[in-house]
Amino acid sequence: MILKYLGVDTGGTFTDFVLFDAAGLRIHKVLSTPDAPERAILQGIAEMGLDPAQLRVVHGSTVATNAALEGKGVRTLYIGNRGLKDLLTIGRQARRELYNLQPEPIAPPVPEGLCLETGGRLAADGSLIEDLTEADLQILVEAVSELKPRAVAINLLYAYLDDCFEREIEAVLPEAVFVSRSSAVLPEAGEYERGIATWLNGWVGPLVEGYIGRLQAGLPGARVSVMQSSGEAIAAQQAAHQAVRMLLSGPAGGLVGARFVAAASGHERLLSFDMGGTSTDVALLDGAPRLTREGRIGPWPVAVPMVDMHTIGAGGGSIAYLDDGGMLQVGPESAGAAPGPACYGAGGERPTVTDANLVLGRLRADAFLGGRMRLDLAAARRAVGGLAEAMGLSPEQAAEGIVRIANEHMARALRVISVQRGVDPRGFTLVSFGGAGGLHVCALAEALGMTQAMVPVQAGVLSALGMLASRPGRQLARTRLGLLKELSEDLIRRELDALAESGLQALLAEGVARAQVERRDSLDLRYRGQSYTLNLPWEGLDQMAEQFHARHQVRFGHRMEAPVELVNLRVGLQGPSPQVALKAVPAAAALAEWESIRVTGVEAEVPCYERAELLAGREIVGPALVTEQVSTSWIAPGWRCRVDGVGNLLLSQT
Repeated sequence: MILKYLGVDTGGTFTDFVLFDAAGLRIHKVLSTPDAPERAILQGIAEMGLDPAQLRVVHGSTVATNAALEGKGVRTLYIGNRGLKDLLTIGRQARRELYNLQPEPIAPPVPEGLCLETGGRLAADGSLIEDLTEADLQILVEAVSELKPRAVAINLLYAYLDDCFEREIEAVLPEAVFVSRSSAVLPEAGEYERGIATWLNGWVGPLVEGYIGRLQAGLPGARVSVMQSSGEAIAAQQAAHQAVRMLLSGPAGGLVGARFVAAASGHERLLSFDMGGTSTDVALLDGAPRLTREGRIGPWPVAVPMVDMHTIGAGGGSIAYLDDGGMLQVGPESAGAAPGPACYGAGGERPTVTDANLVLGRLRADAFLGGRMRLDLAAARRAVGGLAEAMGLSPEQAAEGIVRIANEHMARALRVISVQRGVDPRGFTLVSFGGAGGLHVCALAEALGMTQAMVPVQAGVLSALGMLASRPGRQLARTRLGLLKELSEDLIRRELDALAESGLQALLAEGVARAQVERRDSLDLRYRGQSYTLNLPWEGLDQMAEQFHARHQVRFGHRMEAPVELVNLRVGLQGPSPQVALKAVPAAAALAEWESIRVTGVEAEVPCYERAELLAGREIVGPALVTEQVSTSWIAPGWRCRVDGVGNLLLSQT
């Protein structure tokens, strides 16, 4: 019987653990092992003294993300229709540098020698143009035998209408080859986007499959799930063939966690930033996390549903340096987990944001990771001091410059996700999490003119907590082109039901009862002749056209007389919410004890509080430092903090 629930977030620097059982929540951190992420997970579980047979593990994996960003996927063969084998190379003919007359050539996703073409071509209405013959299949079998790929990506035209030809090709391929079919990965219109998703799924799929296999072997008896980019969990054995849906696995957990803890304080309109050791992820939440199908990983579009967020290379481990013009720069290069910032004492010598915060006194050398890891202040001062000497500044002045530049990078990212989309951030609450987020939250709120912020309970491991708060689910879609006025409501309902049933069967296989599944149907609509669509909830055929006109008016400022066209059917399925709850914090009866420390830029000594001793209702006036097991929060001058009923720190300007 499963008695314990474990959320795990594998980051670039740390691997975070949140355990929930009858005793409440318990947290843990270990340094990540990027070469084999499962090693850090198994190490953490062993250090926590947990029996795998009693665990239900939900974790966010960076295996697919790292492989894609670093170009370390497996040897993958691409199969398209005759005349279309170079589809992924041609792409959309979009130029990254519009005015550069001599742009740097971009390597194609799949080398020409690994691109094959074959028969089995359908027309846009599903009728047959060219059959797939036995000779075609034999040629493919021989090519696979000669080229020896580890994965094969099959992307035939209009396979979302009829996948029989893709299935025939899959059936003749060797069992040892990982097969990715477009009709299974992304059965939607848009041959280039569908092809990229199918190739990415094959390119990183064997790596994910191997990682999940090793993790499950190391956790005998445990039920293991993986967070998808959409913020929903999927059983590990099913995730292996859906690697492309795990590219934002960890960050999606952060958004689920942010929504979960903020709801306890009655906050729903959130601007979030997750600052870890390597990167910062920002997002806007007005209720449930928004999903997008226009995400990217590196230079490639990823059209599968994923949480709508913006990521930059700014984290606690971001390295500061002087560029060729002598200007101070921060990131995107990171010190990572090995060697890490100089203050980790593991051989790092270049100054980072974490080193700068330590030099400024905003981090305590003896309180990092709850005292389990002592920071080396002398090493941090040497690293920052070398940069300061080159700039003609003191180490403290250089450290302030490093922090200010890192803050500006993050503020710019927050503006991208809000202001540049027409959203005024001043009506939102800025929620910071990640190991480094609390040190920068006040400065970022000020930069955006925001007066409310929050450092959630368990902020340093909030993505791992979000794994526990996630629900099993699926996001399903299928293209069904046609003018609304020419379609019947009965037809649309039947096709939505058929689409939902395929997802229901997958959830039933995970042990979710049919009666526990929530379902949301929606349609992608556009005016005939348009390329882009708007997604609207399905509420019956009679209302859809007018709803689309109204939404188009709000989004683009006008409506048209053109007929409305259906493009895609979508079904979202979610299983029950997990039985995870935040423990109430007792009300403060007396002042918590605190000690004073020196912080650069503040004349008087600054009080330093242990967060575990701050009870509900306690108020703190900045400047102040709040330390905890996995993170530190800097309450800047001009800000005050109140502890709510579950331990969230609610910040407001004085």
